[in-house]
Amino acid sequence: MPKTPTSTEDLLEEAAAPVRPVSALDSMTASGPDELIPTDQRAPLGIGAWLSIAWLAVITLASIFAPLFLVDPTAANPINARKGPSGAAILGYDEVGRDLFSRLINGAKWTLVIAVGAIAIGLLVGGLLGLAAGYFRGKTDAVLSPTFNALLAFPQLVLALLLVSVFANGPQDSVAKRIVVLMAALGIIAIPLLARITRANTLAWADRDFVMAARAMGAKPWRGVFRDGLPNVLPAMMAITLLAIGVAIVAEAGLAFLGLGVKLPTPSWGNILAAGKPELRRVPMMVIAPTIFIFFTVMSLNFLGDVIQKRFNVRESLL
Repeated sequence: MPKTPTSTEDLLEEAAAPVRPVSALDSMTASGPDELIPTDQRAPLGIGAWLSIAWLAVITLASIFAPLFLVDPTAANPINARKGPSGAAILGYDEVGRDLFSRLINGAKWTLVIAVGAIAIGLLVGGLLGLAAGYFRGKTDAVLSPTFNALLAFPQLVLALLLVSVFANGPQDSVAKRIVVLMAALGIIAIPLLARITRANTLAWADRDFVMAARAMGAKPWRGVFRDGLPNVLPAMMAITLLAIGVAIVAEAGLAFLGLGVKLPTPSWGNILAAGKPELRRVPMMVIAPTIFIFFTVMSLNFLGDVIQKRFNVRESLL
């Protein structure tokens, strides 16, 4: 029997739980009105999903192989400063004569590395803590859930600014150190959100019959977490991960506007956009081009997140 929610928080989070497609056996053994309805047919991905996948694939591959077919994105030539698009530079040059298209493609690499790395940190730490809180409940949940709430209450951008300012804002700090600190800072602010969402979805599975049966047979607690809990919350985590990567891309651009993005001359979409702010009237492409790249990338990630949500019947979570 499913456990009756003991608080408003449990009620909300169990209502936000994912609904998974079940097998015929599952449907035959359904024991209550809250059991799942099998979904045997899934709609094809559709043109939007394939366009999103294509965009992300092209951007990723182009950023990896850019050094093989594009000019050095850090090479400045004052003679070309602020020149418009031409055959030699299809998007023109920036304020110091660097090829803007080369900087955008090469900058995609560092923007994606920071965003994906940050969410990987948040997913690893937050996901494990959320699984533990939702599966074990009791004292574990009593300690972890208030911690998640406290971290979510702290202004996220302020926390990221604080971390980057303290650990990677010195004149002697290298580009690599700044990138690592940016990744860690964005990962830390993602931990409580991803943990809360994982906990909310784990709560729905912790009292299912197959989990209770495993416990009754003497299965070790962490076996239940990873073998029974984790596979069932993965669809929801995949969907929110794609959305979170998009948020991290925008956050990196926001930090760059405040002077705490990737250090120049190493390109990222954020610092290209920030450098274009004072040049908006003279070189509008410095703002327009990175904005378009960020827009289509974030939109593609959000669209694919929605596709995963629909294909796996994941309900809206507590965002």
